[in-house]
Amino acid sequence: MDRPTFAVHINSSRHMPERVRLAAELAVACGAHLVGMASTMLPDSPYMSSIGSEATSLLADYLGRVRSKVNADLDVFERIAMGADVCSCEKRVLDDEAGMAFCLQGLYSDLLIVGQVDADDPLDVPDNLPEYVLMNSGRPVLVCPLASRTTSIGKRCVIAWDGSLEASRAITGALPILRRAASVLLCVVDPEIGRGAHGQEPGADIALYLARHDIRTEVTCTSAGSSRADIGTVLLAEAARFDTDLLVMGGYGHSRLREVVLGGVTATVLRTMNLPVLMAH
Repeated sequence: MDRPTFAVHINSSRHMPERVRLAAELAVACGAHLVGMASTMLPDSPYMSSIGSEATSLLADYLGRVRSKVNADLDVFERIAMGADVCSCEKRVLDDEAGMAFCLQGLYSDLLIVGQVDADDPLDVPDNLPEYVLMNSGRPVLVCPLASRTTSIGKRCVIAWDGSLEASRAITGALPILRRAASVLLCVVDPEIGRGAHGQEPGADIALYLARHDIRTEVTCTSAGSSRADIGTVLLAEAARFDTDLLVMGGYGHSRLREVVLGGVTATVLRTMNLPVLMAH
């Protein structure tokens, strides 16, 4: 039995239940095992012995209260997953920073599911989780929007294709979803014909690759104008025009220690997205 593993980030954000609903819907569609992954955002208990007995006692008490809240959040996950008839699910919690904990879970997952950051929600922490997980997990990352136009996910998909390794990895990670899509639009923005071109016609080779996976695509070419950052706006506009419920694209940037600097397209999409976006780096 081939059963992929999806992991969804669980925190106390007001958007968490909707994120779990989308994750559960996708897990049911793909026959996936769904992991609800939460973190206390505190160090593991063996490290507490080095900070003194009084501080250790206070921290242990605080950690106990944090764990109680985390377990309550995971109970919400479980109720939604079971109510959606997810065939297989589990709850996990780690005493660690959320980004590191979720990247660790990525070692054992096919897809990581996080939420778009809500700057107005103090409980939506950490505030850089999508970027950090994208850059450090080595797994495709599905980002769920704060405000969504869709009631489903993965039925009408747009793929942003630029011939890059990141875009190729995003497509590979999205294959289980794309196979179940009713329609797929392959969007090429400002294609360049020349040494770096992929086939005589932009998008032709990747469309043929997808066809071998029984995924039929429509290819469209469009222009972003002078600014690369505008590509993100163009992609979201194409997604709206196509009435899309999933955008698949490469995620660009670099990580230096814990600093994450995103490229213009990735940053634009993560900031202004209103539909689920599957990215890979």
